Amino acid sequence: MNPSSPDDASPGGADQRYRTALAQGEFLIQRCAACARAVFYPRMICPHCGAPELAWEAPSGRGTVYSTTVVRRKADAGGDYNVALIDLEEGVRMMSRVEGMAPGAVRIGMPVRAEVRRQGDAGLVVFVAREAA
Repeated sequence: MNPSSPDDASPGGADQRYRTALAQGEFLIQRCAACARAVFYPRMICPHCGAPELAWEAPSGRGTVYSTTVVRRKADAGGDYNVALIDLEEGVRMMSRVEGMAPGAVRIGMPVRAEVRRQGDAGLVVFVAREAA
């Protein structure tokens, strides 16, 4: 996608643009035109070099579980789920969850891939296990 646009300067800015893309089923991160480093969570300026030229791009979606924990809940409250930190191949880390397996089966170092899921009117990035490359 194009570098930061007037849409990014509107109320909600980069965060709103990110959420709008997710609601349309598209997962985006930013990349700095000045230092070429990937940026996540969406920002108005690069946290690495301070440049304001951030372009949107679709990441590969491939990542690795950096850390994970199980959140315990009663079954009538939805049951247990995991919270994981995922390192994307592009060099950014994000918090999400790994779905499609028991929460306690998620392991550090496990290869995963991103999927955008619908949650009401919004999109949500979750991860599923993938075969090691």
